[in-house]
Amino acid sequence: MPDPLQDFTRTTFSHAGKTRYVYRQGEGPAVIVMAEMPGITPKVAAFARRVAAIGCTVMMPQLFGVPGADPSPATYARAIVPGCISREFRAFATRARTPVSDWLRALAHHAYAECGGPGVGAVGMCFTGGFALGMMAGAEVIAPVLSQPSLPIAFTRKGRAALGVSDGELEAVKARVAAGTPVLGLRFSCDKLAPRERFETLRRELGDGFVGVEIDSSPGNPWGIPKHAHSVLTEHLVDEPGHPTRDALEQVLDLFRRQLLGHG
Repeated sequence: MPDPLQDFTRTTFSHAGKTRYVYRQGEGPAVIVMAEMPGITPKVAAFARRVAAIGCTVMMPQLFGVPGADPSPATYARAIVPGCISREFRAFATRARTPVSDWLRALAHHAYAECGGPGVGAVGMCFTGGFALGMMAGAEVIAPVLSQPSLPIAFTRKGRAALGVSDGELEAVKARVAAGTPVLGLRFSCDKLAPRERFETLRRELGDGFVGVEIDSSPGNPWGIPKHAHSVLTEHLVDEPGHPTRDALEQVLDLFRRQLLGHG
């Protein structure tokens, strides 16, 4: 079977004693794509190719899972259980620094030094959705995207409204937004894994600097989007002109064009 990541170059990056594989493609300013559970699936790779095609260098760190594997009960189990108990991810912490964000900020610093441009983009999805927010505590990230941010995993309204960053990180994010860095968020309207309350917090804390895209997934919606839809840019993307998920994808690419490539 052909390797679904054969067109990517596999490199490594180390910081604070932690070394991970990083899959990369393209040239130009860097965009760090953080995969959703269960890892760098073929559809996550397909999204990364779209980013590379507009003139960016995509870097996909292997944070968990089996790179290139399709989603399945086995791959989810192999990724989710270690991810939820790992001290690096702190999946249930509501107002604490996530240690993996330090490693990701170091990767962004490295990517900026290597690839140049005005800054770095970052896309987090699902389990990694909020990591793009934490990365803004570093000055390099100027195009953050939070796609269906699902951490912290929470069962109370307070937890659902939490952002999974420390108070200090949030203050740094607010300062960056006030200085002109926009934050783009994506979710389906009925997605309980990426709760509505989390977007309400982002709007309250970041004001007009947060652009929240909420795609109608209620019963009877005009596009037939299932109520359980979750992955805006990958598994539940309908790549057809005029479909709201395709429009959301174009908003992400347009953000990178504006912020990183200076187009429009």
